[in-house]
Amino acid sequence: MGVKVPAMLVAAALALPGAGPVDRAASYLAGRQQPDGGFAEAGARSDPNLTAWAALALVAAGRRPAGAAGYLAGKPFADATDIALRALALHTLGDPAQGELGRLEGLRRPDGRIGGLVDSTIWGVLALRGAGRPAGVKTVRYLRRQQARNGGWSWAPGGKPDSNDTAVAVEALLAAGVSARDRAVRRAFAYLGHLQNRDGGFALVRGRASDAQSTAWALQAYAAAKRAGPHGARAFLLRLRRPDGSFRYSRRYAVTPVWVTSQVVPALAGKPFPLG
Repeated sequence: MGVKVPAMLVAAALALPGAGPVDRAASYLAGRQQPDGGFAEAGARSDPNLTAWAALALVAAGRRPAGAAGYLAGKPFADATDIALRALALHTLGDPAQGELGRLEGLRRPDGRIGGLVDSTIWGVLALRGAGRPAGVKTVRYLRRQQARNGGWSWAPGGKPDSNDTAVAVEALLAAGVSARDRAVRRAFAYLGHLQNRDGGFALVRGRASDAQSTAWALQAYAAAKRAGPHGARAFLLRLRRPDGSFRYSRRYAVTPVWVTSQVVPALAGKPFPLG
């Protein structure tokens, strides 16, 4: 019988200097998995939502973290968005997530909204479509109605649009069968274009500095629409790489590296949600 090598050492060994940015980032994330199967930032305990993000990133990178589905199963939910995110991750990991998907269906309102927010509806659509369930005509109609005049989406009804929610709304609409040539989608890309800065990265809202997560979400939206990513966006992300394979939030800040890296990996891998 061979010697069992600790997971942390395996992850470190895989993060070789010659490996690509996706592989190095995936090795970093694999090294953040805890004995209970969950994922955690340094010095913190496993967190269900962070585990869902990390699991999605690792699957996008071609890996399947053992134990993550078992950790997620049965964890309490805070809101509809949490349910949807975990359902998406569980199904991606091979778990039917029937209980979570049933809860989502039970949270669908007469106007098509899933939960109380635009954000929860967006993620609800992605979770349902990831499991092969219909998004629902009323739900797609609701999302269309929430598009602001400038082409963007906010996380809540009547809120200020931002790049992150707009990009994920595009993914949800496309997953629901809306054409990439649809006017709503074209308007969304026009809005996103106004949030790209000179450094190639994208800002959350106009006037802010570029950050890794906003840039990653924008790239995922372009990948979902089968459009070439905007010039300079990928290069901006690559400039935020750290020696351990993780990604900085921005040039100025290096915070929550597991969360940031988990959202960057699918974008660099060209894998929009829901993962196929």
